[in-house]
Amino acid sequence: MLARFERAGLLKRTASKQDGRYAELTLTRKGKDGFRKLNGRSETQARSVLKALLPGERGQLIRSMRTIEGIVGKRHDARPPFVLRGHRAGDMGWVVCREGAVYAEEYGWDGTFEALVARIVSDFVTNFDPARERCWIADADGEPVGHIFLVRHPEHADTAKLRLLFVEPAARGMGLGRALVRECVQFARTAGYRRIVLWTQSHLVGAHRLYVDAGFRLTAEEPHHSFGKDLIGQTWELELV
Repeated sequence: MLARFERAGLLKRTASKQDGRYAELTLTRKGKDGFRKLNGRSETQARSVLKALLPGERGQLIRSMRTIEGIVGKRHDARPPFVLRGHRAGDMGWVVCREGAVYAEEYGWDGTFEALVARIVSDFVTNFDPARERCWIADADGEPVGHIFLVRHPEHADTAKLRLLFVEPAARGMGLGRALVRECVQFARTAGYRRIVLWTQSHLVGAHRLYVDAGFRLTAEEPHHSFGKDLIGQTWELELV
């Protein structure tokens, strides 16, 4: 087979510099051109196959490939457990769906909470100002597992609002919530805000720890009936200057 490639002008055999008894095989210019064409066709074919997959199927494919890589290659490199990215088409529907489902399951909140989330993301997309607003989506193994929003305060130009901090139950404990809050604060500083405010509920103590760690302080509490429950709403603030 090698001799055939040599006769076709694709391979060149030279004596090894370390040991003249052994030959080194290298691609000729013609061989390199042929390799580039084959590689290009392979990439085109792979793109066409991946393009036909649904987002969930792509995530499943990535996870399967990583499993194969780990078993066959025995690689245990320090791959980060999640990555943060900006929002893209389809993310807002996922945000509304998961917030509504998880808060209903864990706290018994009714559909009015899901409606509130839908209004928040609708306003964000409709009035999005990329210089002063941002949404971060956290992906793990190609699947979204968390999110957070930073938006302009409607009444105070120097104030930002942190909204919709969310981490999937299966993704908790890996530092994801802390990373999302940190990204929010860093972006707010860069965008020139003087403070960040947020509204949350008194029983969401896991989120409270993240806010305290980031420097937020509780400034107000008020009981209210929302989402089918009697709750105590809290306002937290972080001064940036």
